[in-house]
Amino acid sequence: MKNPQQDLAEIKSMMERSTRYLSLSGLAGVLAGIYALVGSALAYYWLYFPNSPVGNNQASHLDKVVLTNLIFTAIGVLILSIATAWLLSQKNHKKTASQLWTPAGKRFMQALFIPVVIGGLFCFALVHQGFYIFITSATLIFYGLGLFSASHFTLSDIKYLGFSQAALGIIAAFFPEFGLILWALGFGLLHIVYGSVMYYKYDQ
Repeated sequence: MKNPQQDLAEIKSMMERSTRYLSLSGLAGVLAGIYALVGSALAYYWLYFPNSPVGNNQASHLDKVVLTNLIFTAIGVLILSIATAWLLSQKNHKKTASQLWTPAGKRFMQALFIPVVIGGLFCFALVHQGFYIFITSATLIFYGLGLFSASHFTLSDIKYLGFSQAALGIIAAFFPEFGLILWALGFGLLHIVYGSVMYYKYDQ
């Protein structure tokens, strides 16, 4: 026979599952970070090789070939990251016999992607106007805002990742010559660290 504490724990767990999306995969964060680092390496090659990106304003005057390569690389990283997160989330749902598109999951996706989509459109406007040096800053800031917004509907830990991404974006706005390094640090290294912590904290 269950005691009152067990009943309360089960009720709390059911309420949490109904209001929060709890199937985020730490491994997906690690893999997204690896994809971002690979993308950063390609961007470095096209922008700066064999020179150092530090103090180099090459990104302020891009030719069409380099710009096209960078856009397709960014889209590739985004698609791989979303596909990986989707597949691993499905795996978590099958493991726990839970539903993927719950009301909490829909709220999480909406909170995350509204700032990210707006940020993406803003970045296309920057490209159109030729303000390339602010693209890394904008992507970091809007992504950070999306994570912070989505943290209300999932594991609260991601709000710290959101703060960190937005902070790096603000730094990149003041020091655009370090933009590629800060982008790799935010989307690459921070994702790997966050994903590793989440994996050992929740996925084990």
